Amino acid sequence: MTDTVSRRSALRLLGGAIAVATAATTGLVSPSYADDRARPEAGAGPRVEGLLARLTLDEKISLLHGATDPNSLGQAGYIPGVPRLKIPPLRLTDGPAGVRVTAHATALPAPVLLASAFDPELARRYGQVVGREGRALGQDVLLSPMVNLIRTPYAGRNFETLSEDPLLAGDLVAAEIKGIQGEGLIATVKHFAMNNQEKDRGSIDVRVDEQTMHEVELRGFEAAVGAGTGAVMGAYNKVNGTFACENKTLLTDILRGQWGFDGWVMTDWFAAHSTVAAITAGLDMEMPDGTYFGTPLKSAVQNGSLPERYVDRAVRRILGVMDRFGLLDGSVPPRPARDAKAGAAVALEVAKAGATLLRNEHRTLPLTDGSIAVIGPTGSLPFVSGGGSAHVVPDHADSPLDAIRARAGARTRVTYALGEDLFGKAIPASSLTPAFDSEGQRVAAGGTWSYDGSLTVAGTDEWTFVLHFSSAPTARPQVLLDGVELFPLAAGYGEYFSGGLISVSPDGLSVRRKTLTLAAGAHTLKITAAGGDAGLLFRLRRITGETRGQDVAEAVATARAARQVVLFGYEDATEGLDRTTLELPGNQGDLIGAVTAANPRTTVVLNTSSSTSMPWLARTGAVLQMYYPGQEGAAATAAVLFGDSDPGGRLTQSFPVDDAHHPVAGDPLRYPGVNGTEEYSEGIHVGYRWYDAEGVRPLYPFGHGLSYTSFSYEDASARWNGHGLEVTFTVRNAGRRAGVAVPQVYVGRSPDLQLDQAVRVLGAYRRLALRGGERRRVTVRVDARTLSSWDVRRHAWVLGTGRRAVWVGASAGDLRVRTSAEVKR
Repeated sequence: MTDTVSRRSALRLLGGAIAVATAATTGLVSPSYADDRARPEAGAGPRVEGLLARLTLDEKISLLHGATDPNSLGQAGYIPGVPRLKIPPLRLTDGPAGVRVTAHATALPAPVLLASAFDPELARRYGQVVGREGRALGQDVLLSPMVNLIRTPYAGRNFETLSEDPLLAGDLVAAEIKGIQGEGLIATVKHFAMNNQEKDRGSIDVRVDEQTMHEVELRGFEAAVGAGTGAVMGAYNKVNGTFACENKTLLTDILRGQWGFDGWVMTDWFAAHSTVAAITAGLDMEMPDGTYFGTPLKSAVQNGSLPERYVDRAVRRILGVMDRFGLLDGSVPPRPARDAKAGAAVALEVAKAGATLLRNEHRTLPLTDGSIAVIGPTGSLPFVSGGGSAHVVPDHADSPLDAIRARAGARTRVTYALGEDLFGKAIPASSLTPAFDSEGQRVAAGGTWSYDGSLTVAGTDEWTFVLHFSSAPTARPQVLLDGVELFPLAAGYGEYFSGGLISVSPDGLSVRRKTLTLAAGAHTLKITAAGGDAGLLFRLRRITGETRGQDVAEAVATARAARQVVLFGYEDATEGLDRTTLELPGNQGDLIGAVTAANPRTTVVLNTSSSTSMPWLARTGAVLQMYYPGQEGAAATAAVLFGDSDPGGRLTQSFPVDDAHHPVAGDPLRYPGVNGTEEYSEGIHVGYRWYDAEGVRPLYPFGHGLSYTSFSYEDASARWNGHGLEVTFTVRNAGRRAGVAVPQVYVGRSPDLQLDQAVRVLGAYRRLALRGGERRRVTVRVDARTLSSWDVRRHAWVLGTGRRAVWVGASAGDLRVRTSAEVKR
């Protein structure tokens, strides 16, 4: 550790001591807003200051914005460094579920599945895998983890983040950052802040009150700062009228003034909107280029509109983190080799630990000897991850069907039916005039191919046209039906946000879809395809009511002939797009209904990004939530299905009954916004807090998850120790087999605070593995922050004193034991 780090750490500790001393007399836990002009930037140590003094203005500015990497491995960003002064370049990679480059890396389960384990130590080891592999693959900065709360069930990146609960999110993000940075990779917590949806994310103005902001969204970011994160990524959206990447309240007053952050702040990609306003507000780096922090920044300094000290401040922050990680003096450890075997072992452990059993009637699970029917497209295709920046090139990925067959052994017959077609079936040649080979049309390099004919439809039906093509998205064939382009290019980066499963065919071709109703009769069809430099292969397929009916009929027959059924349901989420409904897409609802009617011993395995409504639930035998389980997901799913591993996951988000009953339902101003503005009018009542406040029952509550055994909770007591509550209780495995319990402690309102409070909040939790019949006495601590509320008059935390109710249970909706304790200042 350098002297620079020691000084910064001492300053942070001193600030903490002052806050604690203040709290002892006033009940406040945080200083008021700081004025950047009155608070000089702390020195960064002799090495950094020496370099800063020798840098030219051009060299300084080159450190403040992205550039093109001459030796790219396909990572997200690059900072060139200053060779003259031996300041090395920085390579920045996406990595919420593994290192996202063009090389192979461990594809870990989605962060939401990690979070379901309720295990900070597992989160730390998850971070270690990413940290080691990031350095092994030549990267210096990880653009992860994401800690934005799950506020709306429609958000397209819910799978990339952790929870609807700020305590759990904060615990896990802090642990993961320690794991990442312990391996020498700089972590970047994102997206600061209020980036809780993809819809209009680049322009939406989030209006949020101060109490809600601090008690809900910001707690995870504060925990990340407390864990020492090297960088923070600013969000796309506005917060209270100002873009997040030029929002002084966020970037200076809160992040640095209140929390003592001493790293650097970068934009999300293309999220900068200004030069002088952004850098003076506290932004340090623009990515991925220099639109605002390149030539315009130099001009602002030269013409006097920006004092150079702001440039120095930003450079100092970046170099300070580089110095802390040994990048400036050569003390950084040598880059390790990848340990693919160790990464795979952690990926498997996380997938099993986060597997969440939502329903299990009549001992449907574990699976037993006898015939098994596997149904659904993601039963035969490995569904590794969601789309966008979470995509990883895995070392391998087996299909659940293969894993189930391997585990079932020779005595059990395993059959398979597609059930739901993702990639389409050939268009009959008899429907095309003139006929052409729609299943494999090749266009030579430099050549063009065209078709001008008609498609004849026997009866009015819904058609989904599915285009498979080998070229880049922007060079795909043009297909016009009745003069209308079926597959127009999406605006901006939309072409690159198309899902992690359905956008690529099993043989590696890119895929696009268009659904419309076709009337009976002939329709003009024109296709133009260019071979480009490398040639082109394309297919044009269809999914219709007729083909769907055939697929369901085959699945029903397969289910009826088997003793038990495992039906895989999917929902493919991606960065850049929000969901439009909580129901499973396509024909899956009808498929599940038909299969469960044929065989009630049906387990539905859900590979979805977030919460799902289940109108088909009552007929199922079991439901297993696996989210996006990474490269070892098939093995983990099989282990849980057969009972080799207890399903140890618990929901980190409430599952609504339907689209009409959740915190943002029926109020477009809450989501997705009206005329560019969105209001967090639910206030602090996010997730399970809203269900409690409104008296609405979710489909499955926060914290829910079943085991293959049962647990009892007994003898709870709580006491105030001057710093928090100590809650003690007994957990007993009431069954004969070993299992995983996740007891949760919830705390009620303070009678002494005249502030808005939740009915109850998660105060503590513990993951326990207990043998059959084992009894264990457990003590957990509810800290003072969880017992406090944010007072907007004082701009500070105030301890909630008085008699506080305490519950211990298996979920927010299954509270088994109640006690209370007197909280004192």
